[in-house]
Amino acid sequence: MKRFSHLIALASVALSLSGLAHSAETKAAKPDLAAGEAKAAVCSACHAVDGSRGLPTYPILQGQHPEYIVKQLTEFKEGKRKNGIMSGMAAPLSPEDMRNVAAFFGSKKAPEGTAKNKDLVAVGQKIYRGGIAKKGVAACAGCHSPNGAGMPAQYPRLAG
Repeated sequence: MKRFSHLIALASVALSLSGLAHSAETKAAKPDLAAGEAKAAVCSACHAVDGSRGLPTYPILQGQHPEYIVKQLTEFKEGKRKNGIMSGMAAPLSPEDMRNVAAFFGSKKAPEGTAKNKDLVAVGQKIYRGGIAKKGVAACAGCHSPNGAGMPAQYPRLAG
C-alpha cells in the first residue's frame, strides 16, 4: 500500500510539472501582432498592407487561418513548395516570425465579396458542391467545407 501511495505522489508531481511546462509553452507561443505587422510590411508589395490581395494573381491573406499561413510559409522555406518569390520571402523568417505574421493577417476581417455574373456563380456553386466528374475534379466543399471556412493548417478559407 505504501508503494502505491508513493507512485500516486510521483504521478501527481509529474502531472503538475507537465501542466507548468504546458502553461509556459502556451504563454511563449502567443503571437505578437505588432511584430507580425512589422514583419508583414514587406508582404504588402504583393498582398496589400492588410492582406486583402493587391492584384488578383495573389492570394488574400486577410482573415486566413493563421495555422494555414504558417504551414505554407514553412513549406516555402523548406522547399516543399516551390516558388522563387515566396521561397525568398520565407527564407529569413523564424518560426516565431511566421506565427506573428500569420496571426497579424488572421486577425483581419475576411473580405466580403460576391461574383457579379449569375451564370458563373451557378457554375461555380455546382463545381464547389459536386466537382467535375468527367475530369476527376473533386468537390471543393469536401476539403474547404460546405460553407468555405476551410480547415486550419490543411485547407485555406475560401469564403468571402
